Amino acid sequence: MNLTYYGHSCFLLETAKARLLFDPFLTDNPVASIKAEEVRCDYILVSHGHDDHTGDALRLAKQCDATIVANFEIAEYFSAKGAKTHGMNPGGGYNFPFGRVKLTLAHHTSSMESGLNPIYSGVACGIVVQADGKTVYHAGDTALFMDMQLIGRLGLDAALIPIGDNYTMGPDDALTALEFLKPKVTVPIHYNTWPLIAQDGPAFAARAAKAGYDIRPLKSGEVLAL
Repeated sequence: MNLTYYGHSCFLLETAKARLLFDPFLTDNPVASIKAEEVRCDYILVSHGHDDHTGDALRLAKQCDATIVANFEIAEYFSAKGAKTHGMNPGGGYNFPFGRVKLTLAHHTSSMESGLNPIYSGVACGIVVQADGKTVYHAGDTALFMDMQLIGRLGLDAALIPIGDNYTMGPDDALTALEFLKPKVTVPIHYNTWPLIAQDGPAFAARAAKAGYDIRPLKSGEVLAL
C-alpha cells in the first residue's frame, strides 16, 4: 500500500483493489505536485466542504468515473451536479470492494461556495480506511478532541493530522493528538500552503520523536510505503 502526498491535505492511497484520493485540492493549490488532469483514481474521499478540500472533486469524479464518498450533504450536492456519490455520516461505516470506510468526528466548520451565501455542507469528518490489512486515519481539518482516543483503539498504521494552526490544531495540540491516536507513523498535513498556516514540519517531527513517535513530514509528490 502506497501513500502519495500532493500537498495541503490531498493524498492518493493505492490499495490492492482501488486508488483512493483524499480531499482533492490541486488546481489552486500553490504546493501541489501534480495537475488535476494527470490524476487517476477510483474513489474520492472528502472530509468537509471547504474549497481547499473539494476544489477538484467534481472534475475528477467525472474525469475518472470515480465515486465521491463524503457526508450526506456533500454527497447530495455533487450528485445533483452529475457525479457518482456515496453519502455517509459520522459513526457510520461501509464495506466497499477495496475495504471499509468509516467517518469519524472532526471539530471544524463545513460549507461550500463561501461568500455572502455559503451552502451548508453538513458536519466536518475524519476518515478511517481499512484495506489490505492496514488502517489509515485522515483527520481532515479538526481541533484536538478527547474522542481521538477511541479512534486510536482501532490500531492505526498511519495517521494524517493537521498541524497548521489558526484553522486547525497546531503543533502543540497535534502532539497531544499523537498520545490519543498512537499511530505507527504520522504524516503532518494542512500546513505551509499559505503564510497563515506556516509551520516547521521537521521541527515538529523532532519534538514528536523525543516522545517516541515516527513523524514523516512529506514533501509534495513524495511517496510513503505503508
